[in-house]
Amino acid sequence: MLHFFEKGQGQPLLFLHGFCESGEMWRYLADSLSTHYRVICPDLPGFGDSALTHPIQSLEEVAEQLEGWLLELQIQNPIVLGHSLGGYVALALLERMGDRIQAIGLLHSTAFGDDLEKIGMRNRTLTFLKKHGAAKFVTSFVPQLFPEHRRIELAEAMEQAIEDGKRSSLEGLLAYTVAMRDRKDRMEVLQQFAGPKMLLAGTLDGSVKIESSRAQQGAFTHYIELEGVGHLGMVEEKEKTLAVIQNFVGEVLR
Repeated sequence: MLHFFEKGQGQPLLFLHGFCESGEMWRYLADSLSTHYRVICPDLPGFGDSALTHPIQSLEEVAEQLEGWLLELQIQNPIVLGHSLGGYVALALLERMGDRIQAIGLLHSTAFGDDLEKIGMRNRTLTFLKKHGAAKFVTSFVPQLFPEHRRIELAEAMEQAIEDGKRSSLEGLLAYTVAMRDRKDRMEVLQQFAGPKMLLAGTLDGSVKIESSRAQQGAFTHYIELEGVGHLGMVEEKEKTLAVIQNFVGEVLR
């Protein structure tokens, strides 16, 4: 069973966190959005308080587990929003569930598969994890997600993100690194989905380059850029990210 927290009632909003994160990453947004919606924030298996009950070979397996969990909780027609890795999982879930998902939103994520540069980075991550372990990796990895010029200003949030990331299991980090590296391009899945689709990008994102986001914006019904934001808009610019999600969900349900 996945660990999760939920708040509020009404239209279900399912938030899927990124690599080295947990559902706690969404706490501020959940507090704000739960006045109008049912906000559900799971820890993906291997992260936070969700155990990795069996080895993960692919993101499709994660999506299958999520679909079963949604059925158990009787969550129907959710609006699914995913950050980074959570966006990849959201797209895999969309491929399984199709129009049983009401809308999808990607935050600092992509429908493209990994390019050669990114595959090389994933392979170096695997080598580092096997040599140094999870805690040392998280300590070096998480700060890179924040824009360099704001790391002092956001130091407290960065420390919280590091501590949260340290709850990730080594097995989970290794498995998801391989699963992300080997995931397929899901642009066709996205294009075939008739529901509302949002992409939120940061112009200073070092993980999902802004050029890549702009190259796929035509596949989305809603495309938003946050100027001067890196990979973590929901931490760096909480209010702006909240407003983007509120506007998107409001239009979906109008």
